[in-house]
Amino acid sequence: MIGGAKWADQRPTWRDARPAVIEGALKRALARPSGNWYVLAASGQIRAGAPLGRTVAGREVVAWRDGAGTLHAAPGACPHLGAPLCRSPQVGDRLVCHWHGLALGPEGFPGWDPFPAHDDGELAWVRLDAVGGEAPLPAPVLPARPDPSGSLSAVATAIGICEPEDIIANRLDPWHGAWFHPYAFADLTVIESPAAPTGQVDADPAADRFVVQVAFRLRGRLGVPVRAAFTAPGPRTVVMHVIEGEGVTSVVETHATPLGPDASGRPRTAVVELVAAHSARPGFGLARRAAPLLRPAIRRTAGRLWRDDIAYAERRWQLRSTGGLPG
Repeated sequence: MIGGAKWADQRPTWRDARPAVIEGALKRALARPSGNWYVLAASGQIRAGAPLGRTVAGREVVAWRDGAGTLHAAPGACPHLGAPLCRSPQVGDRLVCHWHGLALGPEGFPGWDPFPAHDDGELAWVRLDAVGGEAPLPAPVLPARPDPSGSLSAVATAIGICEPEDIIANRLDPWHGAWFHPYAFADLTVIESPAAPTGQVDADPAADRFVVQVAFRLRGRLGVPVRAAFTAPGPRTVVMHVIEGEGVTSVVETHATPLGPDASGRPRTAVVELVAAHSARPGFGLARRAAPLLRPAIRRTAGRLWRDDIAYAERRWQLRSTGGLPG
């Protein structure tokens, strides 16, 4: 356990948080391929017999599981007269439209072509080639995660008035952590950051990272020190890996999914964040067995952080959209 300085006594980080470095890292992240894959939801949100509806980049999507548990995704509007299929019952492996009884399954129907879908065990993904416009990939680009048999995971979701790049820019600014989230972090020092822009836009994310030394607060001034690395493997994802200290191999994945405009025409983005925690401590096995009780607490913690960080991302979008973003 270590002590932390009072908020106003911290060393200012504004000189280190150079806009050119953050924007350069963001530009390289946005240029990396995603294969047109978008996170839909936590895997556990899509349950057998209960179709789930989502809007991704303005496209209505319905997701469901067949009898074997395989994930499927398709346009959310019935090809007959447009009924919302997420409100239609599932009979066997098919969605049966509640307006006129048209049964639609994984094989598709004229004018209704299912989308590629992927379940990585934690997150459900959909591939929208017409939206992404990239060369498609057979599966999403996934970061390394701790072994599920020895880790505790939870997924939290938040929605903001901004675009995915504003979410990614927030995560590529680790210097704000202890100032903006003093209840969560103490003694945060960025010890490695990418170089200023060089014109290269396809750099290996492993060589284009931020490394921080930080204490995660437990109570008051007490915290657990760790070293963590942030990388951006794709245009809508930033990953934090714990590389030294308590919980080595633990990961926090932040995924930004564009939803579509709100009633005022402003962009909306969903932040879907996966926390997969691992510890070599003997007592961690007890924590894993208490996972159903601990997951809500993990989600609440992530939710508090994202209430602040959504405000950061929304402010950035507002300034960008009006030409007022500094730097």
